[in-house]
Amino acid sequence: MSLRLDQKPVVATVYVAAMFMAVMDTTIVNVALPTIGSDLHARAGSVGLVSIAYLVSLAVFIPASGWLGDLIGGKRALLGAIGLFTLASALCGISTGLDELVAFRVLQGVGGAVMTPVGLAMLFRVYPPAERVRISGVLALVTALAPALGPILGGVFTTYASWRLAFFVNVPIGAATLAYGVAALAGHVPARPGRLDVKGLLLSGLGLGSVMYGICEGPSRGWTAAPVLAAVGAGAALLAALVLVESRAAHPLVDLRLFGNRMFACATGLYGLGSVAYLGALFLASLFFQDALGLSAVRAGLTVFPSALGVMAGGQLVTRVLYRRFGPRRIAAAGLLVMAGTLASMTGVGTGAATGSGTVPVLLAMLGLGLGVSFVFIPSQAASMATVSKERTGRASSLFNAGKQLGGAVGVALLSSVLAATGPARGGSAGRAAADLGAYHAAFLVAAAVSLLALPVALAVRDADAAATMAPRQAPRPARQSG
Repeated sequence: MSLRLDQKPVVATVYVAAMFMAVMDTTIVNVALPTIGSDLHARAGSVGLVSIAYLVSLAVFIPASGWLGDLIGGKRALLGAIGLFTLASALCGISTGLDELVAFRVLQGVGGAVMTPVGLAMLFRVYPPAERVRISGVLALVTALAPALGPILGGVFTTYASWRLAFFVNVPIGAATLAYGVAALAGHVPARPGRLDVKGLLLSGLGLGSVMYGICEGPSRGWTAAPVLAAVGAGAALLAALVLVESRAAHPLVDLRLFGNRMFACATGLYGLGSVAYLGALFLASLFFQDALGLSAVRAGLTVFPSALGVMAGGQLVTRVLYRRFGPRRIAAAGLLVMAGTLASMTGVGTGAATGSGTVPVLLAMLGLGLGVSFVFIPSQAASMATVSKERTGRASSLFNAGKQLGGAVGVALLSSVLAATGPARGGSAGRAAADLGAYHAAFLVAAAVSLLALPVALAVRDADAAATMAPRQAPRPARQSG
């Protein structure tokens, strides 16, 4: 039985906690992979499946999340997904072999794939358009904080305790969120989505999963390796077939007609391209600080962390001052320019940045990157559903999240490939390899270029389409006095 509480803060609390776990899980394990491989006696190169399995599982199951939420109701779908994610996290933590761990990571991905789109759809159902920019500021902070915090926690756990804590950390968060949700979330009447579109499920799941696998494996195996070419080629063919099949379906699982909605298409494109640049840059910066500048994993994570502080500061500016005055178009365009500028500034960072006052420009660059990201992510998320009907919010949320997940994977793969192509290490003295700073600088320039490539998408936004989200919040009416 649910408590009768205002559903706005209740849904926001449950969703933010769920999203924090799901997003952090994409980065917290990366630092621990070498130790995991050693402890579980895994073959060289195979331990990467721990990360890949989670990302591929997300891609496979995200398309079905909107239909599932409409079928059984948002509360059941969201809490069931949180419960599954929490259980899978505990199972990952007690795994005794690599095969077990990979299987449980797939299970984690199923939970993560459902809980973030369903939770976002619930959030946008309870928050009217005029209040979405405020809640989007909170969501953008979590989106930036979780991947920045993940390497720090992963490094601390692995260095000073055990890699298993990288999974166990989700258990108390998930258990508390689940208990609160059971007690406080109101039931959601199912929307009768109709029969499951099996063709759409198979084509979207297998297509996205294959593409994600190819993208994840490409940088390490090489883009011309047969498994990579086969995965990307098969995925592209399946997604092409998906477009043909779903465009003719009466009740498509993947409602591609939503991309005919200009505001939704631009917002999804902005968030996806922004994720390519930002999440790719976070991955690159962590490598740069450790491999090129010689910082420890923990210190590298702390050096990246100001990006989250930048998102926090930018979020206050966007939600309280800028959004209703200037609209999403100009704010997002300005944010992309700031992102491009700060990423390009990283090309001036040399080995002296590892000590003393040399770290200050790097910290400022990370702070500026977070500021720019907040200017892109918050308006995109706030305006994404401005012209989408409530009936289609679940399907739209699935597409929006799929674009975000794919964008992050593409960013990591793209910048990893630039590093591999330009050679991150060169010959050094005494036969040792020395970091080739030019390779990292080239990768930062590519991330800056991606930010600039997103600029036409931002300029294609029409502020008039987002007018409902720019309206001032309605003050509550004073209670009528009797007598």
